[in-house]
Amino acid sequence: MSAPGAMLSRPPTPAGSPPSPVPQVVLAVVCGGYALGAAFGWGSNEVALFMGDFGLSFAALVAAVSCGLYARRHRSRFRPAWMLFAASSGMAGIGNGVWGWYEVVLGTTVPSPSPADFCFLLFAPPAIVGLLVLAKRPVSRAGWVCLGLDSWLIAGSLLTLSWSLALAHTAHFQGRSVAQSALSLAYPLLDIVLVSMVLVLHFRRSSVHRSAVNTAIAALALTVLCDALFSSPLLREHYRSGQILDAGWFAGSMLLAYAPWVARRAEEEEPDEAAEPAAVRVPHASRPLAGSLAALTPYLAAAVCTLGILTNVLDGRRIDRVVLFTGCTVVLALVVRQGIMLLDNITLTHELAQKENHFRSLVQGSSDVIMIAAPSGVLRYVSPAAAGVYGRDAEELIGSELATLIHPEDLGRVVHEVRRFLAADPQEEPTTRIECRFRAGAQRSGGDGWLNVESTVNRHHGGLIFNSRDVTERVRLQAQLQHNASHDALTDLPNRALFTERVTQAVTGRRASDHDTAVLYIDLDGFKQVNDTIGHQAGDELLIQAARRLADSVRSGDIAARLGGDEFAALITGDGTRDRAAREFRIHEIADRLRIKLSEPYRIDGRDVRVAASIGVAFAEPGVTPAGLLRNADLAMYRAKQAGKGRVELYAPQMQDEVAHRAELASKLRTALHEGEFALLHQPVVDLATGRVTALAAHARWRSAEGILFTPAEFLRVGDRGRYTDGGDRAAELDRWQLEEAVRQAAARHRAGHQIPVAVRLSARRLLDRALSPKGVEALLTRHGLPARELVLELSESDARVPLDDLERRLVALRRLGVRIALDGFGSGYAAIIALRRLPIDVLRLDRGLVDGVVESSRLHKITAGLLRIAGDLGMQTVADGVDLPEQVLALRSMGCTHGMGLAFSGPLDEHRLRRALTRTGYPVPDLTGQGRAVVLSGSGLPALRGGLAGPEAMVHPPLRSNSETSVPPT
Repeated sequence: MSAPGAMLSRPPTPAGSPPSPVPQVVLAVVCGGYALGAAFGWGSNEVALFMGDFGLSFAALVAAVSCGLYARRHRSRFRPAWMLFAASSGMAGIGNGVWGWYEVVLGTTVPSPSPADFCFLLFAPPAIVGLLVLAKRPVSRAGWVCLGLDSWLIAGSLLTLSWSLALAHTAHFQGRSVAQSALSLAYPLLDIVLVSMVLVLHFRRSSVHRSAVNTAIAALALTVLCDALFSSPLLREHYRSGQILDAGWFAGSMLLAYAPWVARRAEEEEPDEAAEPAAVRVPHASRPLAGSLAALTPYLAAAVCTLGILTNVLDGRRIDRVVLFTGCTVVLALVVRQGIMLLDNITLTHELAQKENHFRSLVQGSSDVIMIAAPSGVLRYVSPAAAGVYGRDAEELIGSELATLIHPEDLGRVVHEVRRFLAADPQEEPTTRIECRFRAGAQRSGGDGWLNVESTVNRHHGGLIFNSRDVTERVRLQAQLQHNASHDALTDLPNRALFTERVTQAVTGRRASDHDTAVLYIDLDGFKQVNDTIGHQAGDELLIQAARRLADSVRSGDIAARLGGDEFAALITGDGTRDRAAREFRIHEIADRLRIKLSEPYRIDGRDVRVAASIGVAFAEPGVTPAGLLRNADLAMYRAKQAGKGRVELYAPQMQDEVAHRAELASKLRTALHEGEFALLHQPVVDLATGRVTALAAHARWRSAEGILFTPAEFLRVGDRGRYTDGGDRAAELDRWQLEEAVRQAAARHRAGHQIPVAVRLSARRLLDRALSPKGVEALLTRHGLPARELVLELSESDARVPLDDLERRLVALRRLGVRIALDGFGSGYAAIIALRRLPIDVLRLDRGLVDGVVESSRLHKITAGLLRIAGDLGMQTVADGVDLPEQVLALRSMGCTHGMGLAFSGPLDEHRLRRALTRTGYPVPDLTGQGRAVVLSGSGLPALRGGLAGPEAMVHPPLRSNSETSVPPT
C-alpha cells in the first residue's frame, strides 16, 4: 500500500464484548424439548392432549405477560406495539385454554364454531395493528398511501393465489352452516393480512430496536405458517392436539416472549429514530439489497396475482369473479403506486438538483479549499479555490497523492493524527484539525515553496474531506510574537527571560559538568550622562550599537543578551578545561576584549560618544543555581564599578558575604526605625571670633539592641545599592524622621528661650522629594511652632542625575518661606562650583579635607583662603568643618572664616548636655594677642555681623557629612 493509502487506512477497531448467549440457548432448549415431545407423541395420548392444549396456552400467556411487562417498564414509541402483541398472545392463550377445556377436562370434541375459534380470530387484529406501529413511519401523506397500497398489493396477490388454490373450494363446501363457512374463510383471510403486514414490515421496519423487531416478525411469521398449515383442509382433518404442528405455535409464542428483551441485553434504551442525528447514522451493509427488494415488491405482487389467474385458466375453470375483482384492484393499486412514485421521483430529482447547485455554489465560492481524498490517499476532488490559496489549479491537483503535497517533516505527524482520528468513535469525534506545510505553486510563491495550511477533516465513505485554509501569515505572526516575547525590542538581542532559560540549560543540561562555563554581566558606565546630555534617542542609538558590537564579539556557540537599561550579559560556554587558572585566564581575556570593544567611541549624530564597560564574571561552579550564577556575576560587576569602573572583576565568595551583611544591617535598620532606637544629637557651630554658639548641626545616631551607637557612616551604607536591599527607602524614612525630630526639638528650645537655628543635612535627591515641598515644610514648621528663620536645610551632596533646574526652583521656593540654604562639602569637587553659580546659597561649609591640612600645607592654605574670599565676595557666611586643633582655629580666622565646628569646641551632644552648653557664655577660643593663650570671650548670644549680614539672618548652619562625624559615648 502506498503512503497515502496507509495514511487513510482505518485501523482495526476492537469489537465490544458480545452479549451472553445463555438466553438463546435456554430458548432453543425449551423449544427443542417441546418439539421432541410432540414428535414422539409425549408418551401417551393424555399427556399429548395436555401439552398440545394447555402447553400452548401457557406459552401464549408467557408471551402476553412478557410483552405487557416490557411495555409497562419501558416507555418508548413502540410501547403500544408490545401492548398489542400482549393482547394478541393473550387471545391465543385463552383460545388454547378453551380448546383444552373441551379436549382434556370435558373429554369431548371441540364444537365448530366454538369460543376458542373467536379467541383465535381475535389473535390476528391486534398483531396486525402492532406490526403497523413497528413499521417505519412515512414522512409524507404520499408515504402513508404507498404503505397502504403495498399492503393491499401483497394481500390481494396472496388472496388471488389462495382463492385459486384452495379458498374457492372451501367456500363451496356443502352441508356446512354459514358460521362454519365464514369461520373457514376467516382464518386464511386473516392470515393473508398478517402475512402481508409481515412482508411489508420486513422492508419498512424501523432501524431502532432492530433485533427486537426482527425477532417479533419471526415469531409472527412462524405462527402464521402454522395457521396456514392448520387451515389446509387436508391437514386439518387429521390434526390432533400434541402433534408436531403445535411445536411451531409453541416456538412462535416463546420467540414473541423473548423479542422485547433482545435489545436490553446489548445496551440500555436506544434513542428514538426521529431523534437520531442523520449525520451519525451509518448505513447497514444489507441496506442496498433491502432497498432493491422493497422496490421490487409491487412487481412481485403483480406476478403472484397473475400466477393466481393463470392457475384458474390452466385448470380449465372459469375465472372466478373474486379472482377477477381482486386482480383488477391489484393492478389499479400498482398503477396508482407507480404514479405516486413517478411524481415523487420528479420532486426528488428537482430538489436534488437544487441542493446540488446550492452546494456547488457554496463549495466553488468558498475561500477555503475543499478536497476529497479516496481511501487510497488520491485526491478525487479539489475546489476551484485552490488556485487562489495554493497557487495551483484544481485540475493539476486532482489525481495527486496527498502525501506528495505535504512537507516531509510534517508527514509523519499528519499520518499519526489521521489514523488516530479514523480509529476514534465518529459520534464522539466527528471532526479533527490538522496543521501542516503544503506545497505551493508558482502562482503563489514565485516558485516551489511551502504554505502553512490548517485543515478541518471529516470522514467521507472511507476517505476524508479536507476543508483547508492558508494560515501562513498567522504562523508568521505567531513566530514574530514569540520572537518578540523572548528578545529585546530595541536591540533584538535575547532578553532576560530567554537568557535565564539558556543559563538554566547550560547549568542543568548535559554540559553541567563544564565548570568553565561563565556568565559575563556588563554595565555601561556613563550611559546616564549620555541620556541627560544629548537625549534619550541618542542613548537608544548607543545601546543598539553596543548590542551589535557585543553580538559580533561573542563566539558562535555563545549568547549575548540585554537584561534591561544599560545592562547586558553574555553566556560563555566552557571547553572542558579543568585547570582553574587556565579557565580564569581564558574568560578574563574574553571579558577584557569585550570591555575594550564596548569602550571604543560611538559615532552618534556626527559626534563621538564615549562610555566605559564594567564587567563581572562568575563561573558555573558545582551546586550553583542559574539564579545564583546570575547574581554572582551581578555582584562581580558591582565590585568592578566600585573599584573604579571600566574594568573586569571575577566573582569571589566574600562578595556574597558583604551582601548578606548589608541585608542584615538593612533588616536591623528597618526594625530600629519602627522601634524608636534612633536618637538625635546636636553639634554646636561656634563663632571663631567670640566663641558663642550660633547654630546647631543635627546628627542622627542609632543605638542598637547590643548597646552599640552607630553613626550614619556605618548604617547608611545599606542604602548604597538598592537592587539588593531596600536601604534607599530606609534612608528616606530616616531623613524624614531626622527633619521632623530636629524641628520638634528646635521648637522646644525656642520656647525655652534658646533661639538657635538648627541645620539638617539632606541630599539633593531628597530635597526634591514630594514630602519636602514648600507647603510640606511650611506645614511642618507651623505644626511645631518653629520660625522658618531657625531652620537651615543643608545640601549634602550633588547628583548628576538630579536636574539642576528643578533643584534651583525648589530651593528658591524654600528661601521665600524664610528657610536658609547651606552648601556642604564646598571645595571637594567641581559640582560645588556649579552649585555655587546656580543655586541660592546662604552658607558655605568648607570640606573637612581643606581644614585638615590648612596649617601644614601652604598650597592648601592658599586654596582655602581663595575659597573664603569668594564666599565673602558673594556675601555668604562660611563654616569650617572638622576644626579639631587650636592652630586650625587661628589659621581659619586669619583667612576670614567666620564659624567653625569640631572637637576644638565640642562633639555632638545629647539634649541635656546641649541645654547646659547653651546656658554658658561661650566656648574658649585661642587668643590672637596672647601667643596662643586660650581666653573665654563673652558677648551676646546673637551672631556678629559677617559679610554684611547681622542678627539671626547671619547664623551659620554647618552641613554634616558622614566622614566628618566622630563617635561619642552613649549618653
